Amino acid sequence: MQTILGSNGQIGEELARELKRHYTSEIRLVSRNPKKVNDTDAVFAADLMDLEQSKEAVKGSDIVYLTLGLPLDTKLWVEHFPIIMRNVIAACKTHKAKLVYFDNTYMYPQNSLTLTEETAFEPLGPKGMVRAEIASMLLEKIKLNHIEAVLCRAPEFYGPAKTQGFTNALIINKIRKEKKLRVILSDSNLRTLIWTPDASRATALIGNTPDAYNQTWHLPVDNNRLTSKQFITLAEHVFDKKFHFSVLSIRTFKIGGLFVKALKEIQELLPRYTQDNIFVSTKFEKRFPEFRITSYQEGLQCLRDEQKGN
Repeated sequence: MQTILGSNGQIGEELARELKRHYTSEIRLVSRNPKKVNDTDAVFAADLMDLEQSKEAVKGSDIVYLTLGLPLDTKLWVEHFPIIMRNVIAACKTHKAKLVYFDNTYMYPQNSLTLTEETAFEPLGPKGMVRAEIASMLLEKIKLNHIEAVLCRAPEFYGPAKTQGFTNALIINKIRKEKKLRVILSDSNLRTLIWTPDASRATALIGNTPDAYNQTWHLPVDNNRLTSKQFITLAEHVFDKKFHFSVLSIRTFKIGGLFVKALKEIQELLPRYTQDNIFVSTKFEKRFPEFRITSYQEGLQCLRDEQKGN
């Protein structure tokens, strides 16, 4: 059986579909209020802050995917993520299950350095620090042979349905609502985005590849990177519409953060929007050459078709 911890998010849902399509019908979905994705899914309600509930959630599993996301709340991240990771590691160790951890890039340097699996952690704020802490915690357990696990790391999302991320919030969702688009700090720096169905497909593939374990993988991205302005121009071509956008200044976040919590929470991540963001997935591409990466044009075409109800 393969179990997804944190199954209600976009990554968890797409992962469940991919596992069903290509790997197994024995899938358990775990969250506080889990919902089936496939008809054959088993659901299990659990709070991963509780060790015993975590152990029960993992019991009987061969492979466990940790795709849990928390709201962008520093206090919540600092208090919850380390406990959840310790509980999940302990549960997998108890039941001899492999662990696939779906990670992000918050612990990386927020500069124009090319980011690979070997890039050293240099977090700038508490969210990055806690992400570095839990990734390091898992890497240490792997090194000590306490657990067989793998880290799957993804940059900023864009994608269909309820995909969450700044590009979806400020560009994709604005297109859906026919509102003015927004760009963070600069429209001229290269960005690296990952199409969420690709992220889930790649995570399932890594999780079901025995020799992929005990290491870190960057999940596959379209290497034809675009600036925000180029991304919007491409969207105009795909949607056959003219989109107006404005660039949000640092002042907007500083002043807005005094009144709006979301604007305050994002400030730690702003330096990455002042320069090129170059996340590479060469290691994955070499190991899995048959994996087809969705181009930005193809992703936008899917979003266009989704909006039309196709």
